[in-house]
Amino acid sequence: MKILVHDYSGHPFQVELSRELSRRGHAVTHSFCPAWPSGKGHLVAEPGERLVFDPVGPSESIDKSNFAKRLLVELQVGFELLRQVRRTKVDVAMLSNAQIPTLVVFAIGMLLLRKPWVLWHQDVYAVAIKSFAGEKLGRGFRLVAASFNVAERWTSQRAAAIVAIADAMVAVHAEWGTADKVTVIPNWAPIDEIVPVERKNDWAVENELDDTLTLLYAGTLGLKHNPALLVELAEAVRDNGREARLVVVNTGPAEQVLREEAARRDVPLTLLTFQPYDRLPEVLGAGDVLVVLLEQDAGAFSVPSKTLSYLCAGRPVVGLMPAENLAATLIEKVGGCVVSPSSASIPTAAAWTAAVLGDDERRDELGRASRRLAEDEFALAGIADRFETILEGVVR
Repeated sequence: MKILVHDYSGHPFQVELSRELSRRGHAVTHSFCPAWPSGKGHLVAEPGERLVFDPVGPSESIDKSNFAKRLLVELQVGFELLRQVRRTKVDVAMLSNAQIPTLVVFAIGMLLLRKPWVLWHQDVYAVAIKSFAGEKLGRGFRLVAASFNVAERWTSQRAAAIVAIADAMVAVHAEWGTADKVTVIPNWAPIDEIVPVERKNDWAVENELDDTLTLLYAGTLGLKHNPALLVELAEAVRDNGREARLVVVNTGPAEQVLREEAARRDVPLTLLTFQPYDRLPEVLGAGDVLVVLLEQDAGAFSVPSKTLSYLCAGRPVVGLMPAENLAATLIEKVGGCVVSPSSASIPTAAAWTAAVLGDDERRDELGRASRRLAEDEFALAGIADRFETILEGVVR
């Protein structure tokens, strides 16, 4: 079977699935948009591998706040994906993290080509934009949200099958009339690539983090996040008697907010750009406590993949996020702390974090529990079986 897997972001676990499908004898082309600023997976073919990597869209980084330019890029990616389908002569395509304009162009093209495709639904964009319209985005975005709702529903109806990442998304598809073709497969992280390492590792030493308590956040900071809460947490941890350095691995406009807040609150801060994927275990290993951040408006529909990577790394996790989110459930399952993403909840999170920072034995046990859960939940063979069954069924 010839398969095109497109993940707009280039994230690690989608790449891992493509590799596994390729190992099973399928001819897989994996595409992504190199311009999208986010942590990338291992996007290079190994010697002897049948997997082909074929990026689409521009290579220079996209300014996420430049909506006009983003729209042009997203439309361009849709047309380039259709050219990929024709060039590679694939039997089926599967799209993950594809933006709405990309999906509309692609769905129309696949209809004309009479080719089946699968929507790997990572986020309900219409709901997200509606929640931010008027506060973080202008009121005019309510009209955008309404049009996106129509477009997202229409593209879902065009897909031959849908993979949703959380049970909460099924209700949306029931409203759209597409629930009958939805399979829920939660996201995961590559347990063989993101592994626990020593706290004092080479990366920690290089960045002078080996001899200081560290709160670490690694990942995207956008509309679904309030970066100031990270600084508030570090300050409150200090007020609980534990001086910890806040380390944020991210690229984007949140950097200025973090710098200003850290200076105002006199919080030690290290800002780093996204690191090479092969060093991610060391990056996460350098954190004594890892922090997840997600705005309340994101609700249950957006499951932050960084949480899954944190669990693989075997570290304690504190989540400033909605309690109904699937990632929050995983954090609580391993003894982590989850509070609502607001200043009012910071004292509770800080007290828990300070206690963990001051107890080496507890910190190690929480880390072991995180890794055990990752190994139990993220075993690739069973996950790949389910995707393979869906793809083969669509082709038949």
